[in-house]
Amino acid sequence: MSAAEPLVVTVDRTRCVGTGLCAATAPDDLALGPDGRALARQGTAAVLSEELAEAAEMCPVEAITVLRPATGEQVAPAF
Repeated sequence: MSAAEPLVVTVDRTRCVGTGLCAATAPDDLALGPDGRALARQGTAAVLSEELAEAAEMCPVEAITVLRPATGEQVAPAF
């Protein structure tokens, strides 16, 4: 991955149950939409911050994923 290649941040909104833990943990990357479900603010992240990794890890329904677009490798949540 080149330094300029952003990571892709996605939220499966059909799985999201709207606990809000993710938005509270990583407010720069995640927010709650008008329907109360999480959404990615930008859809990308320059780096995997500790907050974003924690938000993906703590999602009770595993709705948040962070991927390297060039390889499709999932970087968060960790397996």
